[in-house]
Amino acid sequence: MYVRRSAAVLAAVTVIGTVTPAFAADSSPSASPSVTLPSGLYGTSDPTYDGVWRQSLALIAQHRVDVRPAATAVDWLVGQQCANGAFAAFRAEPAKACDAKTMVDTNSTAAAVQALAAVGGHGTEIGKAKTWLRSVQNKDGGWGYTAGGASDANSTSVVIGALNSSGGLHAPNVQKDGKSPYEALVKLSLPCADGGAFAYQPDKKGRLSANADATAAAVVAASGQGMLTTRAGDKAAADCADGSRRTPEQAAANGAAYLGKALEKDGYLKSALAGAEDQPDYGNTADAVVALAVQGGESAARKPLEWLEKNAATWAKQNGPAAYAQLIFAAHATGTDPRDFGGTDLVKQLNATGPAPQSAATASEQEKDKEKKENDDSPFGVWWYVGIFLVVGIGIGFLLSGRNKGK
Repeated sequence: MYVRRSAAVLAAVTVIGTVTPAFAADSSPSASPSVTLPSGLYGTSDPTYDGVWRQSLALIAQHRVDVRPAATAVDWLVGQQCANGAFAAFRAEPAKACDAKTMVDTNSTAAAVQALAAVGGHGTEIGKAKTWLRSVQNKDGGWGYTAGGASDANSTSVVIGALNSSGGLHAPNVQKDGKSPYEALVKLSLPCADGGAFAYQPDKKGRLSANADATAAAVVAASGQGMLTTRAGDKAAADCADGSRRTPEQAAANGAAYLGKALEKDGYLKSALAGAEDQPDYGNTADAVVALAVQGGESAARKPLEWLEKNAATWAKQNGPAAYAQLIFAAHATGTDPRDFGGTDLVKQLNATGPAPQSAATASEQEKDKEKKENDDSPFGVWWYVGIFLVVGIGIGFLLSGRNKGK
């Protein structure tokens, strides 16, 4: 689910209105001459197709490791929002109002919601984004990549994560024609006879086929979690099981069982790209680690986690902030130190891809300024409190003096 957006995504959206099934993340092209990289943006590759996405993942990952991002990084993301609450993948001219030609999408919007919830203080922006997401919900309860596109497991999952990331209505209560997002996910889950995975979306004949990337995303979402809220499970990984009625919880367990079997031999998922059957898919493997940890804890995800620790450093360096974020998510979900991930400090590497985070001193000064402002905004002001302490001190002095005279 958390693969970095590429030109292939835009092409798919432009042609058929939805995003293609998951693919291995690869190096994006350098920024084109027409795109000037903003100072607050993470990464150095062309942000046209993934600017908001990679920025959001970077901010969420920093939050997960208690790093306070630079104000310019947060401001850049906030400035990408359209007046209607939606986000596009990237807006080169954020001062220019969005119009009908602005290609907003659910994935960028939902990722931005989770990032803004992580940094805090952006309730208005989050509220507007959630309102837009609700306005483009499909009748089956799910979401497509773009408004009006057929629901897919990846888009529905990232929106569930956004809805569950902050206050207001959460995913179970955000329904369209009586259908919740979880019902849309369950409809995309396969029976155990077909492996128990999730499909990205039905093909033209309505048939479902297993998709590892969609499965990893849906397992987390069907468990009621998202990029901001993933917590390791405290139960043993369950086997695939079909009941009389497949619940979201059972569908999530089935999906995790599918991923466990897919990772059993090599410890990694293979690329879905044509002609790359034996090529490891690092991003989807990292997502699978999170999904397995959510369902069965660290032990369920140990083998692919160890494979990532040994092999993913070069991939992350080539792919930048979103890749580092994916690995940090995997480390965090399994209780692994992201500052020593197979000998790599993922946090340091992520921080180096964008504006320098705020130091502890800077954050402390901002807290002091906030406290001072709150005192200054008081109807009495700080000197009122000083006066109170002086009066109390004088009173105590008279009291002690009187006691001494009485001895």
